[in-house]
Order: sequence, then C-alpha cells, then structure tokens
Amino acid sequence: MNTQSLSTGTAWAETGDLRALMMRAARIRDTHWGRTVTYSRKAFVPLTNMCRDTCGYCTFVKHPDSPEASIMTPEQVLATARKGEREGCKELLFSLGEKPELRYEKARKGLERMGYSRLTDYLRDMCELVLQETSLLPHVNAGTLTDDEIDVLRPVSASMGMMLETVSRRLTRKGQPHYACPDKVPVQRLRTLERAGQKQVPFTTGLLIGIGESFAERIEALHAINEAHARHGHIQEVIIQNFQRKPDIEMANHPEPALEDMLRTIAAARIILAPEISLQAPPNLSARHIAYLEAGINDWGGISPVTIDFINPQHEWPEIRALAQSSTQAGFALHERLTVYPRYLTRDQEFINPAILARAAGMAGAGGLARDQRHIGEIA
Repeated sequence: MNTQSLSTGTAWAETGDLRALMMRAARIRDTHWGRTVTYSRKAFVPLTNMCRDTCGYCTFVKHPDSPEASIMTPEQVLATARKGEREGCKELLFSLGEKPELRYEKARKGLERMGYSRLTDYLRDMCELVLQETSLLPHVNAGTLTDDEIDVLRPVSASMGMMLETVSRRLTRKGQPHYACPDKVPVQRLRTLERAGQKQVPFTTGLLIGIGESFAERIEALHAINEAHARHGHIQEVIIQNFQRKPDIEMANHPEPALEDMLRTIAAARIILAPEISLQAPPNLSARHIAYLEAGINDWGGISPVTIDFINPQHEWPEIRALAQSSTQAGFALHERLTVYPRYLTRDQEFINPAILARAAGMAGAGGLARDQRHIGEIA
C-alpha cells in the first residue's frame, strides 16, 4: 500500500467520529478477548544503557563517558532476577542499548573485560544464567537483530521484542529524532520483524507515537506489522506507546500526544491488526489510561513490583492491586499472563525451544494464563 493511498484511506480513523471508532474497536476486542485485561508481572534488567543510536527522545541511553554508563554484571542480573522471583514475577525482561560495541571503544573494552566481543553473546549467556538459576522466563528486547543473532538468542528466550516505532524515513533526516541512528532506519527494523517471523519467534512490537510522524504513517506501520504477521503468525502483541517529554532529552519541549490521539491510534490498531494479536498500552504513561480499555486494548503490558520503568523513569508503575480494582470498575477482570501468550503454548513446539516451552507450560493454568495469580491474593 503506497503512502498516497494510505493518506486518503485513513480519514475513517483520523477524522471520523471517535466514539463510533472506539465502539467498533471494542467490539472486535470483546469478540476475541472478552472482558479480560492482562498484564505480565516481570522484573526489568537494563543489561547495558550504552547504545550506538542517539534518539532525540531517549533518556535511557548514556554516553560511555558518562559515570552512569554501565554493563550489568552476572551477579547484578541474578540479584534482580531473584528479587523478582521472590515477588512472584514470571518474566525477566532484558532491555539494552543497540550494539554500542560497534561505535564506542569503551563499550567494546567493557565487554572484553567480561570475555565477550559481542553484546548479543553476553546477553545469550545471561539468559541461560537466568534459566539455570531461577524459575523465570527470559524475554529479550535487543532491538535490530541479524539472522545469526536470532539463532543465538532463540534457544534461551521465551519471546523477543523490538518496537518498530515508525516507518517514517523523514524522521531519520538531520534535525529529526532518528538522525544518525543506524538501527532506527525503518527498513532495518522491518527486516528484524521479518527475520523473527521466518525463525518462528513469538514477537512483541509496536508504535511510538507523537515523535513527528503523521497519522498516515502510523497506519502504514500498523499495516506493515499486520502483513508480517499474516506471513508468519509470530506477532503476539503490539504496543501503542505515547511519547513523553523528559528534561534531559533533545525533545524536552516537543508536544506530547493528547489522549484523543492515543485513543484514535489504539482503536485504529485494533481494527487493522489481526484479532489474535494482543493490543497493549502502558498504564504508567497517562493518568487517564483506563480510557484505553474503551478504545480496544486487552493488555497493560509488563508491570514490575521490584524494578522501575527504566525507559520512562519519572513514571512509576501503577500498583497492581489498584490497577485490578480500576479495571474491575471499568468492567474488566485483570489476569496475569506469561511472557508467552496462550496460543503459542499449545502449538507443537514450533515457536519455542522445547525446554522453555515445558517451563512455560508448567507455569500456565488451563487457559494459558499464569496459574499463580499473585495480585488476586494481594487484593484479598
């Protein structure tokens, strides 16, 4: 679908009646997902905050010369994992900057001191450590990946993810948020999306809205995601995330998307995406997040009782008990899921390493969600 046809074909979502749009999306959600909204109880491990990209909206990444730049040690990884395990977490999410060793000598030397030349190989061993020493399921959010890197990570991770963010090439020009960011060139991210499908990896992706993209470009990105899923069946969830201003970024004065913008994009996503793809929006980035339920989401994403949101550190996670109560008031029952969605637990080991599949299946109840619903006990 070309950009011109997308521009003329998005009026139904961009300028149409918002209430009607949301009702249409909610009907699709109710038909496929019912009145259950899920979340994943997880611990977050920022394996390294160094990155070869310098996105204009990012506060996570630190230059190697900064005293805050770091690579977590195996002991630190394991300490976080065990803390999460004690608090009933099922998932360990590895987040990290993309390929800093290819740009910075200090990052390369830091890896060499640990015995590695490539960050992906260190990540692989940390996933294996978590599998050996804890009961958690690793989820890897490592950005763009080559075929070889996916092959290295697939046997030791339950699922993987990478935000597509946008398909706008305009945003890679000088003065734009993705300027001089080799991993944010849309074709590179689309290639990773395709490779993950070809290699049958349960995959999370999504859009970052409000960074300068047009509404038509959001629609184009949603179609690109859906087309990859139609080919491979690997997209388990799509996140619609709103840009947030932060004081220490280039885009500190850039306007944030309004609630209506989020609702329109969420509803459009639910209508465009295959109904079996879970639709998620982060609850900690808007005080009015409960309204997202009316636009068609069925998942709140990862929420941690033990670690902060390292990507948006100024926004605290909602207390899980409070989120359960507000979801109930909106007509939904909150249930904890695993990092792997139920439909991937019932296939004949096509999408998940057999040993990890056995672990995940043992953590799942009859419907494929987490057997141990810790927050229900907390409410009681």
